[in-house]
Amino acid sequence: MLFSDLPYLASLLPLALLWTVAVVTPGPNFFNTAQLAASCSRRHGVVASAGVATGTIIWGLAGGLGIKSLFTAAPMLYLAFKIIGGCYLIYLGLKLFKRSAPTTGQAVLPDEPRRSLFSAWRFGLLGNLSNPKAALFVATAFASTMPPSPSPALLTLAVITMATLSFSWYSSVALVFSSERMANLYSRSRKWLDRFAGSCYLLFGAHLVANR
Repeated sequence: MLFSDLPYLASLLPLALLWTVAVVTPGPNFFNTAQLAASCSRRHGVVASAGVATGTIIWGLAGGLGIKSLFTAAPMLYLAFKIIGGCYLIYLGLKLFKRSAPTTGQAVLPDEPRRSLFSAWRFGLLGNLSNPKAALFVATAFASTMPPSPSPALLTLAVITMATLSFSWYSSVALVFSSERMANLYSRSRKWLDRFAGSCYLLFGAHLVANR
């Protein structure tokens, strides 16, 4: 039985290594999860991580089904994805800048509006799906590690592996940033942290829109 699983391991292990590097590299998903965990609660951060993992499942299935070929055949579709995703990230950045702006006669920033858990999940999902480069990275990783026509079982295991890695990492981020120490730090430095996160969103978004 173990020997029969070796062909799967030969594909899954390098895919897991590639995806781990991609996941731990800070990007919009990291800032989304960290900001939500610090400003709302640990549960909100973990649920947002589940939203990111859901997006990973979607991109993983898309990569396995050949979305790179689709984007190559229809470059305008990829361009549309990039512009829409970039605009969404720019919107998030401007929203954070607006929230961090001082208001007349108000020394302390208002509390984060209370989000529902579904809103946190949707926030994580949309943050992941807003970057079409994730789809291309998944497709490239599949092309580098998977056979030309992976079996349904191998494709399922690959997507589960990627989603598990995403959820584990971003849940860890949520646990760290929802700690009392980090929450107090966020409360004291909220204006500048929001501006930093907003700047990152703007840069990510502008890069997506401008880099054709």
